[in-house]
Amino acid sequence: MNPPPNRLDGLERLIEEFRTLPATSDRKREIVAELDDTPDALPFLIAVVADPREYDLARVEAATILRLWPPSDPVTARTAARALLAALNDPEEDLVRQYAAEALGPYADDPAVHGALAASLKPDEDPLVRHNALAAVEEAGPSDARTDVLRALTQDRDLGRAAARILTAWGQRPDAWAMSSNQGLRY
Repeated sequence: MNPPPNRLDGLERLIEEFRTLPATSDRKREIVAELDDTPDALPFLIAVVADPREYDLARVEAATILRLWPPSDPVTARTAARALLAALNDPEEDLVRQYAAEALGPYADDPAVHGALAASLKPDEDPLVRHNALAAVEEAGPSDARTDVLRALTQDRDLGRAAARILTAWGQRPDAWAMSSNQGLRY
């Protein structure tokens, strides 16, 4: 009698199947979705989201998983954040950029992530990337730097009201005069 296959064997089979599929096969997205909440799959998911040659919907699914179940290990979390930043900077994939922006919320204490989110909120950015970056900032929660970014954003025609709402929910005044000491606007 053969022993039952362990979880890692199933993971390896799914990853192998993923790698043998055509580039735009929707089965790739399905495989990534099957790996949600699977800590052993994190290196694979990070690689998928970072690879600009990979199927866009698989990358979107991987970004979503990295948002919902961020790695608890600081080194893996930093690697995941860098993969999401790479996806956010992919000029060819607007949908991937949108999901990557939203997925950065759990990683927002990383200075590079904070800077990318602040840059993604600028008016010349894709509107859906802007909205998702704002959602990531809100999900990350209050910090002096995020509060300052939101205060500057209150003057924005499109996102100003949402920024003021978030600041109010955080117990902060939405006006620029209430900025944290010596922080300056980081918008």
